[in-house]
Amino acid sequence: MPVVSLPDGSQRQYASSISVDAVAADIGAGLQRAAIAGEFDGELCDTSYQIDQAGLLRIITNRDDEALDIIRHSSAHLLAQAVKRLFPSAQVTIGPVIEDGFYYDFAFEAGFSEDDLEKIEQCMREIAAEKLDVIREVVDRDAAIELFRSMGEEYKARIIEDLGDDEIISLYRQGEFVDLCRGPHVPNTSFLKAFKLTKLAGAYWRGDSSNEMLQRIYGTAWSTKAELAEYLDRLEQAKARDHRRLGAELDLFHFQEEAPGMVFWHEKGWVLYRLVESYIRNLLKEYGYSEVHTPQLIDRSLWEKSGHWETFKENMFTTEIEDKFYALKPMNCPGHVQVFNQGLRSYRNLPLRISEFGVVHRYEPSGTLHGLLRVRRFTQDDAHVFCTQDQIKTEVDTLIEIALRLYSDFGFKNVEVGLSTRPEKRVGIDALWDKAESALESVLDERQMSYTTYAGEGAFYGPKIDFVLKDCIGRDWQCGTIQLDFSMPGRLDATYVDADGSRKTPVMIHRAMLGSLERFIGMLIEEHAGKFPVWLAPVQAVVMNISEAQIDYSVKIKDSMEKAGIRVNLDLRNEKIGFKIREQTLQKIPYLVVVGNREVEDNTISLRTQDGKNLGSHSLDSFIQMINSESGDEI
Repeated sequence: MPVVSLPDGSQRQYASSISVDAVAADIGAGLQRAAIAGEFDGELCDTSYQIDQAGLLRIITNRDDEALDIIRHSSAHLLAQAVKRLFPSAQVTIGPVIEDGFYYDFAFEAGFSEDDLEKIEQCMREIAAEKLDVIREVVDRDAAIELFRSMGEEYKARIIEDLGDDEIISLYRQGEFVDLCRGPHVPNTSFLKAFKLTKLAGAYWRGDSSNEMLQRIYGTAWSTKAELAEYLDRLEQAKARDHRRLGAELDLFHFQEEAPGMVFWHEKGWVLYRLVESYIRNLLKEYGYSEVHTPQLIDRSLWEKSGHWETFKENMFTTEIEDKFYALKPMNCPGHVQVFNQGLRSYRNLPLRISEFGVVHRYEPSGTLHGLLRVRRFTQDDAHVFCTQDQIKTEVDTLIEIALRLYSDFGFKNVEVGLSTRPEKRVGIDALWDKAESALESVLDERQMSYTTYAGEGAFYGPKIDFVLKDCIGRDWQCGTIQLDFSMPGRLDATYVDADGSRKTPVMIHRAMLGSLERFIGMLIEEHAGKFPVWLAPVQAVVMNISEAQIDYSVKIKDSMEKAGIRVNLDLRNEKIGFKIREQTLQKIPYLVVVGNREVEDNTISLRTQDGKNLGSHSLDSFIQMINSESGDEI
């Protein structure tokens, strides 16, 4: 006679085993209709799950956080069933939940086209309307392999063969379709009301480039059609803000096959790059950092000693010169320790703060490259602080201050903070970890900062604080990090002389507030949709003449602006002024300066904004003052 406890503290006793669905019905018909799944004694389960012992039950509806993943996983099965109905020769492989949706990989020799997505999606709607029950079965391992091979599903059979002998093999059936899955899933297909297939892509079987190429269909699914519509609207906004498209339209940068994952910066893009770099350089100088520059190519022996070779060699570009092996640096940390090691350091020299705009190279598979956001060559706004254990708290507090100030100046006001603590596999004694974690926690608490603790997700060498920026359309961007390191200084023989004359190993604090300049600039382009604030705009103003009669005056205005430090272009083309205004507006230049006969006579300029607002007539001096005022103190 199972006794079922409920979250409100009440209990219900039943004469025999009972399903989650039946418990929901016993509580109320409305709850039964809304029930998507259950959670019994902390484990998610289907509504068909039979309860035969005492325990705590929570009914999962679309109001619960877990519901969305269940809906999305079930939508992946719905996608696979639709594909099998339309394309029987396609083989199903895997279909997991991902952020904002799901995907399913298929082996299909004929291949899908973009036009097929609409047909598949329509078939999914038809299956959903059939209200097919989703039924779980537990089967014998050999029987499951035989079943899938009999259906021509070789990939599913191979997945089962790779599972351990003691693994429970569960299948889910809906109508004629059967899939290998742990679950749980929605009770029937009618629960899947709000989904959309979004794109096609290629993917290697098991993510290994030496394996066969599959076709991946991506989709999104939500609890309600309103949520789906809101998400699709965000996708449209993201498409309009795509930094790759804007990079081409605004003539900022490009990529090409001869240098995969490496940026060709154009003049305006390089101006933007140097503005960001200049901001960081000035900020770090204000906080007492010394800027250094370390070699690109370093002997493999140093990477072995630092520990990078063992864990990172697959991502390193290497070469052999004069019978020695070298690697292009994938990070700057070991080089900074070498700078620290030059000369005898005293505790009086600490903290020592070293910064570098370090160009690094990392091998990223070609399929993962994504504009400025995922590249193979990039520049880190890297810095390291060498300090004593007692100085950790003060240094971390200052680093948080720098980070929040930086993000705010670039327009990111919504910053989420995470604290990652000691992982199971780590270096250093527990007492040191206790002290380090306590220091990070106390800094965050004293600042009254809201943060999420991620237990066990710290680096093997120390705990860390991570910053996630939320942009204007609600997307999260993993950005800066502050990491404590108890390992590398010792591995690379870094020591200082303490007050008692003994040699001690410093703590090394890694920090990169942007992550990389390339990725951060990609974020900036998308956050501002290419309409940068005046201080960050590669071109702040463009001077345009109405006719040839104003050419000399236009050149004079442009020269005066340049002398005042304004980044200005000159458009003297023999085109109608309306045409020039439209073209320059598309370039998202903050101010359009129009010069006609009246302006020449009055020694003024006519001013418009990129949004089409007519600011009327201004003197050149007042306009220069206006731009300087808007630029502020950021650079």
